This record gives sequence, C-alpha cells and structure tokens, in this order.
Amino acid sequence: MSPTGDGPVSRPVAALRGAFAFLTRLPTRSRDGDWEAFRSSPWAFPVVGLVAGALAAVSLLAIGTLPAPTVALGYLLAVYLVTGIHHLDGVADLGDALVVHGDAERRREVLKDTTTGVGALLAVSLVVVGLALGGLGLAGLPVLVAVGVAVAAEVGAKLGMAVLACVGTAVHEGMGSSVTSAVGPSAVVLPVILTLPAVALTWPHPAAAAALAGAVLGGALPWAWARVHLGGVTGDVFGAANELGRLLGVHMGVIAWTCW
Repeated sequence: MSPTGDGPVSRPVAALRGAFAFLTRLPTRSRDGDWEAFRSSPWAFPVVGLVAGALAAVSLLAIGTLPAPTVALGYLLAVYLVTGIHHLDGVADLGDALVVHGDAERRREVLKDTTTGVGALLAVSLVVVGLALGGLGLAGLPVLVAVGVAVAAEVGAKLGMAVLACVGTAVHEGMGSSVTSAVGPSAVVLPVILTLPAVALTWPHPAAAAALAGAVLGGALPWAWARVHLGGVTGDVFGAANELGRLLGVHMGVIAWTCW
C-alpha cells in the first residue's frame, strides 16, 4: 500500500469515504485524495445508496405501531437526516431555471443566481411534499415490503447519479465537470451490476424492481431537460437527479405493490 493512499486496497476505501462525505451527512473522516478517488469510482454511488437507504428505512419499522402519517413524517425526516438537504439546492436552482424566459445562456445565469425565486420554492415544495406522500404510501405497505421499496429507491437514485457521471457532458467547469470528466460510458457497468441485488428486496414481487427503475427514470428527467435547455449537465442537475429519482422510485414501488 502506497503512503499516498493510492494502493489497491486503500483507493476503494478512499472512494467510499469521499462518496459518504459528499452524498450523506453521516460522520466521515475525510482525507486528502478522497474526492479524487470518489469521482473516478462511480460504483461508490449505489453502495452509498444501499447504506443510506437502509438507515432511512429504519423509521419504517414503526409501521403498524404508529399512525401512518407519523410514520411518513419519520421517514421524511430520516431521509434528510441521513442524506442532508444540500441536493435540494439543485432542485431549487433548476426550478428557477425552468420558469425563466430566455435561451440556454440565460438559464445558466439563473443557476448561478443566489436569489431564491418562485420556481425554486415551488420545486422544493413539490419534492418534499411528494416524498412525504410517498412515505405515507410506504406506511400502508407490509413492513418488509416498505423497507425494500425505500432501499431500492435510494439505490436507484444513486445509480441515476452514477449514470449521469459516466455519460453526461458538463456545460461548464465546476462540480459537474469534475465528476463527468473522470470516467467514461464504460464505467457504468459496475454500478449497474451492484444495484441488481436491490431488485430482490421484495422478491418475488417486482415492487423493488419498479422502485429501482422509477428512480433511474426520475434521475434521467433533469438530465434530459438540461441537455436541451442548458446544453449539458451541472452540479445542480446531479442534485435534482438524486431528489427526483428517490421521489419517483418510492411512488413507483408503492404503485407496483398496490396494483400488481
């Protein structure tokens, strides 16, 4: 193992430290080189999603003991206690850019504006309320199914970010470019493989698979919009992909269990 932390064993550990520090609020003792290791290791996204999703889903063990609205509130609070609220900033910025009139350059200017507009307020409100309602849906499921759906949705949200890192093109220098420039499309294979076990969380019922697929789809929505209206991705797109991915993943999992 090299003293700089680039050895075959220490580099994956450094990547995970960087991933947990960036994607969660869990106490992580970061070291020099962790960010560099993480941005070139997209496989770390779904691993963090598994841990973060499992920790947030602990709140769902109260299903059947506490009223459903209380369980839903507990899930919402648990998600943001574990993952933090910094990714909601991406939702806010994209919300303002979505409602502004103008070309791609004008929308990119809005992303950099620190003023919170009505688009930001509406977007964040919809995401938070939507996740709370998703939590209410989870509260109506059997405990193990609810946990499986919540974990799969979190893993899928992180897979969406990993895919974005591998195939996205940044519109300017910044957090987005520092991640997208480190890996290429071929690096997406390992993150996809690592998410497959999440499909089995509600096996043989496809609720977890639906949550995983819904989360990836949710993450693709801001990416698709950004390609057309911004000319590429930014750090805000990553944040929005995470939040919308989780939101759609939870709802898709609940719908799948209810309807199939």
